[in-house]
Amino acid sequence: MLIVGERINTSTKRIAQAVETGDAALIAKVAREQVTAGADFVDVNAGTFLEKEVDYLPWLVETVQDALDVPLCLDSPNPEALIKALRCHKGEPMINSISLEEDRFRNLLPVVTSRPCKVVALCMAQTSMPTTADERIAVASELIERLTKAGIALDKIYVDPLAQPVSVDVKMGSAVLQAIAEIMKRFPGVNTICGLSNISYGLPARRLVNRSFLTLALAHGLTAAILDPTDTRLVATLLATQMLLGRDEYCSN
Repeated sequence: MLIVGERINTSTKRIAQAVETGDAALIAKVAREQVTAGADFVDVNAGTFLEKEVDYLPWLVETVQDALDVPLCLDSPNPEALIKALRCHKGEPMINSISLEEDRFRNLLPVVTSRPCKVVALCMAQTSMPTTADERIAVASELIERLTKAGIALDKIYVDPLAQPVSVDVKMGSAVLQAIAEIMKRFPGVNTICGLSNISYGLPARRLVNRSFLTLALAHGLTAAILDPTDTRLVATLLATQMLLGRDEYCSN
């Protein structure tokens, strides 16, 4: 199970202020806390600064990797920002994300094929957000076909079935779970990933909902998640679920 730490995101006021003021110490501290808690990758997102993202994203990359030896998830649909961030990234990054939206696919394909990387393939097409499992599976199938045809290995692709709030539609959770299971069945070797907290948006007891959804998603084949690794109860749930699914051979975690 690959864990991507989600906390360096400028949609959070504290992170936005740190990026604007160049507070490298705070950014490094938040990154270190996540790695210590078990993150395999640290997500960096400066997307709320539309005009300055092209400068802020590479600054985040340099700031985190100057402090820690950890690969990063470069979270942006902006090809210019990604290109600049890739130039200073050490090691193999994850790029989050490409989709079937035509402009986005056309602009980002040269970026994700420019060097070895993991690629998040978001189940979003040109016309609308997917609502059913079948719609997600159809988009995922086309994305996988086009990405592998472009030379990206199947095991470098992380399909994101696009978890959406169950507060909007109670069937969103089951649709994502069905999509995960079918994608993993149809494409042995591919990975699936999701932004865990999206599922609980607008609900009370969000952490309980997130933990419950994570358990179900793991049982359906999820191989990676974007989450807060400093949430000890969430990580404990993840480890216990992995053990019960037979993925912790000596029950050592």
